[in-house]
Amino acid sequence: MRPLCFNLFKIYCAKFLSRLLLLSIHLCLSWSVLIAGTKTRFMIRFLITGGTIDKEYNELNGELFFPKSHLSIMLAQARCNYPVVTEQLMLKDSLEMSVSDRETIKKACLTATENYILITHGTDTMVETAKCLGGIKDKTIVLFGAMVPYSLGDSDALFNLGCAFSAVQVLQNGVYICMNGQIFPWDNVQKLKHLGIFDTLQTLN
Repeated sequence: MRPLCFNLFKIYCAKFLSRLLLLSIHLCLSWSVLIAGTKTRFMIRFLITGGTIDKEYNELNGELFFPKSHLSIMLAQARCNYPVVTEQLMLKDSLEMSVSDRETIKKACLTATENYILITHGTDTMVETAKCLGGIKDKTIVLFGAMVPYSLGDSDALFNLGCAFSAVQVLQNGVYICMNGQIFPWDNVQKLKHLGIFDTLQTLN
């Protein structure tokens, strides 16, 4: 009688442990699904300031001008479905930017609720604006632009947009310039105007 009871007890314990193991696995899987389902991507804010990237050609006078920003069209063309918010601060040639304009850009970065910011900017004084923003340590800010207007075709605009969009998602907090397929920290970058590219300060002019 005693061996029979002992065997029944062992069978009961084995079934109990088996069910407990299955329950544990189910809870782990459920928790994993819950975490995956609630994980959200961070929002990216675009600050539009102008620059060659947004210019168009005026056939009447042969000059470049700013009718509107092309950012939304570029994002649609790239089939970008990442959550973004856009804010147009100004549409200016960067050579015409004032100290006040740069302070406006800086204030927009500081007051933004998003920690990841992309700034469209003219290439001529992009470095100066990056220096102005260099003191911001708690956000990831990437400036980019184009040497040829997006509207004219054969432009580097889409390429630079894609590079900057990817860069802002993986870089540590800080201020960067993303041009010509490279990422530069704000304090180690220059525009080589005679070559039409950006490079580090160590590069000879």
